[in-house]
Amino acid sequence: MTVMCRLVDAEGIPLGNPMYISEQAGPLQLTELANRFLNNEEKLPYAFYVSGEELVVPVGTYIEKNRVSVENILTIVYRQQALFRTRPVNRISASIAGHQGAILCVSFSPDGKQLASGSGDTSVRLWDLNTQTPMFTCRGHMHWVQAVAWSPDGKHLVSGDFAGKICCWIPKTGKLDGIPLRGHRQWITSISWEPVHLNYPCRRFVTCSKDGDARIWDITLKKSLTCLTGHTRGLTCVKWGGEGIIYTSSQDCTIKMWEVTQEGAPCLKANLKFHGHWVNFLSLSTEYVLRTGAFDHTGKQSSSPEEVRKAALKRYEQAKGNSGERLVSGSDDWTMFLWEPSVSDQPRKRLTVPSSVSDQRKKQLTGHQQLVNHVYFSPNGQWIASASFDKSVKIWDGITGDFITTLRGHVGPVYQISWSPDSRMLLSGSKDSTLKIWDIGQRKLKQDLPGHADEVYAVDWSPDGERVVSGGKDKCLKLWVG
Repeated sequence: MTVMCRLVDAEGIPLGNPMYISEQAGPLQLTELANRFLNNEEKLPYAFYVSGEELVVPVGTYIEKNRVSVENILTIVYRQQALFRTRPVNRISASIAGHQGAILCVSFSPDGKQLASGSGDTSVRLWDLNTQTPMFTCRGHMHWVQAVAWSPDGKHLVSGDFAGKICCWIPKTGKLDGIPLRGHRQWITSISWEPVHLNYPCRRFVTCSKDGDARIWDITLKKSLTCLTGHTRGLTCVKWGGEGIIYTSSQDCTIKMWEVTQEGAPCLKANLKFHGHWVNFLSLSTEYVLRTGAFDHTGKQSSSPEEVRKAALKRYEQAKGNSGERLVSGSDDWTMFLWEPSVSDQPRKRLTVPSSVSDQRKKQLTGHQQLVNHVYFSPNGQWIASASFDKSVKIWDGITGDFITTLRGHVGPVYQISWSPDSRMLLSGSKDSTLKIWDIGQRKLKQDLPGHADEVYAVDWSPDGERVVSGGKDKCLKLWVG
């Protein structure tokens, strides 16, 4: 028997005309079909979805199980998968003491070879991932270290503390790179670097603070280049996008878009105000490639600055795809919004927010029962994960904003999430002292990772996919492997 079906991409654009396929056809046969229709010289892996559910059985089996009428055309959505697979982590490889206070932030370097952590003990630590021991204890802060951020080329590390001071570190030595930078009057909430494909070598980064300002800094000149003012309350998150736009979110319920150029002061491009309460976090659909720059799963090294920029630009363009760079925001009002910043055709003009929500070409994401603490696009930009104080993690379609599923298992608020590099798994850390690995395709818990003695504040999955790191209230850094 045959089934009439239509292959469409994530945006609903058909791949050719409807066709009859055998009811015995499964993911393997559909992958061959998609590659043939797309004229791919190199055969690429795809996953297929019907009504939001991944198709892992023959089409006929799915139709029979779900009692789907064969009189209608079966719409099958195809999504390209990563060319590599990340191994799921399932055990602790090291439990490392050293910090004297709670671990508040952790971050792997863009190539996944180095690790930094910031703590309430006022120190930043750099860790040797080969020996799984502390490599450097970086002293320079006098207050809790709230945020750490690697430059996309891995040559610089920046940290910000509760007093608003910023320290620049030399990762190879653990030494301060010049005197600490001062300008913010309250604690640093977020740090983001200028993308490699826009400017290389890496020099500029942006910070935001509870004082209501964002500042752009030059790590070579060791000074603030400009201050982005306009928010009326504290800032919660900042992202430097691949189109040269800086996004800031605030407790004043707004998101601002700033146009940044190599010369001249940034100008306010748009003011996005639809949330009813504090905006807690932002994520870009291109965030993973912006973080990793020219580094990819092959480990290939670029030999010249121009090659680095070209490699980073190619990765960015692939990640951006036809859908453009998208933005998601999560708020204390329990909602999220999916934005398409590229709808603006006046990049230097301040845009007025239309009174009609539908005019904004965005989709409101509802469903959480408490504040949304963390939102994160998958590396391939196809999924959005949201973590909430309602103890759940929710998965959304990263292109349409449609709700996919709720992942339940934590018994405490979920503080932070991180994706595997291949976008097939999600990591979550919670107040309940556990980490959990979720299988996105199967929509279920893949691995429960107990081990911490108290709340888990910070998690990260290394860009090379080899390790997971976690830290929290028990002052202990844990490394997990597969």
